[in-house]
Amino acid sequence: MTQQRRILVVEDDQTIALAVRDRLAAEGFQVRTAADGQAGLAEFDRAEPDLVILDRLLPGLDGLEVCRRMQAARPVPVLMLTALGEETDVLVGLGVGADDYLTKPFSMRELVARIHALLRRVERAGQLTAEDTVIKVGEVRIDTAARRVFVRGAEAQLTRTEFDLLRRLAERPGQVFERERLLSDVWGFSEAAATRTVDSHVRALRRKLGSDVVRTVHGVGYALVRP
Repeated sequence: MTQQRRILVVEDDQTIALAVRDRLAAEGFQVRTAADGQAGLAEFDRAEPDLVILDRLLPGLDGLEVCRRMQAARPVPVLMLTALGEETDVLVGLGVGADDYLTKPFSMRELVARIHALLRRVERAGQLTAEDTVIKVGEVRIDTAARRVFVRGAEAQLTRTEFDLLRRLAERPGQVFERERLLSDVWGFSEAAATRTVDSHVRALRRKLGSDVVRTVHGVGYALVRP
């Protein structure tokens, strides 16, 4: 019998927390909840979840600090929920270790799809094969087996999602990937309304690797710049 995946939901809005808990339980997950940052950290240590759903705005410790502390203790995929529409807030969340985000209000169907996609990426990362190799594009070196990225010799700290996005682009430097294709290839689902997620992660990559690494093809998508 397959072991149930454990998910921790840290959300101070009880209506949202209970709705998410009930939907994920119906999907077959073991779900625990916490209503603030301190309780979330305590539950994180106790339950050792496979994935965390984390609200950006929490009483006491906010979601950014909670995410930092969780990732410092044990790397875990984090899906951040935010009511903030500003791009800066999204990029800060990705910068402290969140793998993905959803802006409130969100559909439960999309939430479940993203959770499954994140968990699949974690599984793939643990399955090293003979195909694992080093990809070098200009000053960026990608060690696919170790899932490490170096720019001019210095290591860049990427989240799972950022790494998978970069690797997909690096497989064919110079080729333009449509947003919808990247969403399908990297996130594992295709929702036209979710393509803004791709844009946010590309901007996060540029902040970490340099603004000239990924080229925007307006109205189409993105390409890794060929040296």
